[in-house]
Amino acid sequence: MNFRTPTATQIAAIKAVLFALCLIPLALYIQRGLDDALGANPIETITRASGEWTLRFLLITLAVTPLRRFSGLNWLLRLRRMLGLFTFFYACLHATTYFWLDQFFDLHGIAKDILKRPFITVGFSALVLLVPLAVTSSNAMIRRLGGRRWQSLHRSVYAIGVLAVIHYWWLVKADILKPAIYAVLLAVLLGMRGWWRELERRRQLAAAAPPSPPRGKVIPLVVKAPRQT
Repeated sequence: MNFRTPTATQIAAIKAVLFALCLIPLALYIQRGLDDALGANPIETITRASGEWTLRFLLITLAVTPLRRFSGLNWLLRLRRMLGLFTFFYACLHATTYFWLDQFFDLHGIAKDILKRPFITVGFSALVLLVPLAVTSSNAMIRRLGGRRWQSLHRSVYAIGVLAVIHYWWLVKADILKPAIYAVLLAVLLGMRGWWRELERRRQLAAAAPPSPPRGKVIPLVVKAPRQT
């Protein structure tokens, strides 16, 4: 297999393997549930695990572009959509666990939590922002929105990443090692994008700037008219 330019069949095989790998966390926790190995508080275990895997998939999705730039493997971008949708999938599992197993769809209790508990407020905000990204992930929606509008919409993933890290940080309160690691990773991924955009801005300004005048002393050339006889 040529990793630089894989064929369409090879890309399809890579996607199939990636799809199976992305389901492994879910399969492991289902197996733990069947084995009654989710600990003393299974609901909390499932809620935290699904939330953490949501954040992991979000960071993996954001890492695709830097990995493509550093490796030169442009076909990696064709995996980004699947990773983004799995981010949304695990976010929905995380939210469903809270809405169903924790709150039993008590809408009043859910609304009260969202309004009064800051970590749930930011987490719910991140989920709401994820919905339009998932809905507009298809090629048909890209064509309908237009490339520029679609890119502007999907840049909200950066805000989603920040909200997700804050949600996790405020949730754990004391043991902040894991959220701190995720915060650093997110800062690096967003920092690289900011630096690349700044370099592109400078390049465009340099290309649009008028040519600078020559340095040094300018000696005028005077052409004398011939004498008339």
